[in-house]
Amino acid sequence: MSLSLIIPAKNESGAIGSVVAKALEHYPDAEIIVVDDGSSDDTASVAAAAGATVVSHPESLGNGAAVKSGARAARGDILVFMDGDGQHSAAELAPLLQRLDEGYEMAIGARDHGSHANVGRLFANGLYNGIASMMSGRKILDLTSGFRAVRAEKFKQFLYLLPNGFSYPTTITMAFLRSGYSITFESITAAKRVGKSHIRPIRDGVRFLIIIFKIATLYSPLKIFLPASGLFFTTGLGYYAYTFFTSGRFTNMSLLLFSAAVIIFLIGLISEQITSLTYSRS
Repeated sequence: MSLSLIIPAKNESGAIGSVVAKALEHYPDAEIIVVDDGSSDDTASVAAAAGATVVSHPESLGNGAAVKSGARAARGDILVFMDGDGQHSAAELAPLLQRLDEGYEMAIGARDHGSHANVGRLFANGLYNGIASMMSGRKILDLTSGFRAVRAEKFKQFLYLLPNGFSYPTTITMAFLRSGYSITFESITAAKRVGKSHIRPIRDGVRFLIIIFKIATLYSPLKIFLPASGLFFTTGLGYYAYTFFTSGRFTNMSLLLFSAAVIIFLIGLISEQITSLTYSRS
């Protein structure tokens, strides 16, 4: 089956040449696509000189947008996604492709503990993996890894769902699980990136919090809304019991808590129906 390697890159002129060269060294017949996401340096020219096909954005649209552009341009039956900052190596791709040969729809490179830049990143990824595992009912080893191999036909079904920002790995992983497609994980060691990271603690801290809620809404909203509704209902019931036995009355606070429980449950029910309709396309 034909192979396309898609490498989103923004201001990665220091690493992109070696990334492309190593990819061609290991997979000389593969289509190598570098998506230059509005770089202000010579990322595009370095990638082209190294032998890649370059797709350029006139302005920065985001990592997810670059991934979507690369997927649309790719002609391969198998799509491989890897970062352009030198963290991922084509040398570690073979086990992922072997998994696809075994029948899996997507194989994800799960970073070992030594691959994380700091304790905060390790903690955040562990939290995402735990929430995703709880929601999906299966062990998720690395929800946010950008190194993965996937069948093109299946991946392109979900292009309309993928965000333009950094959370595309989260979205596509949960979309595959929700649709009943088989995924697997292979351990990899991600190298230290070349150049400066694009991660900003405050901005991306908020973004990562949003990802947590997105995990829930992508897979099964009721698993979040139902417990929240139950908490409000139980609190309202307890408060009503307290006011009834102490003063013999039903208070506005109890009514507010009961109403909130019903509203949250109904929102969850509607969200569940919308999610089901979303995935019915696949």
